[in-house]
Amino acid sequence: MSSPVRTETEDGVRSIVLARPEQYNTITPELGTALATAIDEADADPEVRVMLLRADGPAFCAGYGLDWSTEYQATAEAEAGWDAAQDYRMMSRFVDVYLKLWYAAKPTIAAVHGWCVAGGTDMVLCADLIVAADGAVFGYPPARVWGTPTTAMWVYRIGFEQAKRYLLTGDEIPAATAERIGLIAERVPDEALPRRSLELAKRMARLPGNQLEMIKLLCNQTVENMGFASSRTLGTFLDGAARHTGAGRAFVARATEAGFRQAVRERDDPFGDYGSRPKE
Repeated sequence: MSSPVRTETEDGVRSIVLARPEQYNTITPELGTALATAIDEADADPEVRVMLLRADGPAFCAGYGLDWSTEYQATAEAEAGWDAAQDYRMMSRFVDVYLKLWYAAKPTIAAVHGWCVAGGTDMVLCADLIVAADGAVFGYPPARVWGTPTTAMWVYRIGFEQAKRYLLTGDEIPAATAERIGLIAERVPDEALPRRSLELAKRMARLPGNQLEMIKLLCNQTVENMGFASSRTLGTFLDGAARHTGAGRAFVARATEAGFRQAVRERDDPFGDYGSRPKE
């Protein structure tokens, strides 16, 4: 079986590439383990000064793989019921992986194209900077029925008003809107994303490594002082609670009965976005 993550190194930049293109790079336990290893190795490599997270295929990351995650909730918990502590431990393993992008000593840049939604945003918002293609789409549709943002980065990245605007609807966020509200650092034409994101990473890599690390630590400490640790603890715990409400359990039952793609369509059809967007 091929690895769900591959790496490349060029001029002090370690590219960490999500490599499940046929599955839209959806998150699985295997991908989480491989991503954690890749980040740790890059952070420990003295030849690497900047990490660039990107993805193969038509999407950056379409969230958690709902095939295994809805099955997990439907079957594993059918025997013993919902154990809130066990659920928190399970989700924390994923959150700890995403936080490696945040807590790595070296700067991390995410180059986003296509879908970056749901759990994909939990991951990518932990990167230091996000460069997105014109065709990129962000959002947290699980807010509509089956989850809360575990890493809880939204308020820190875009402020109270915009975070509430998009989390209280689950609405999709096109790249142009993401740029306007400050969710991303830069928006570029789709075809220019690989070149531009690598150029930015190489430009950073011109600085001494210790300088990069000190500046990142200084900037990130502001967020730590604003209560980031407690926010993500609550976000991870509430995600489990949200998946086990009456509506959450009904979503899992529908996914089991009709398939997760159909359940997602029915969730989003009233809003007319994501996969339910009217055809142009």
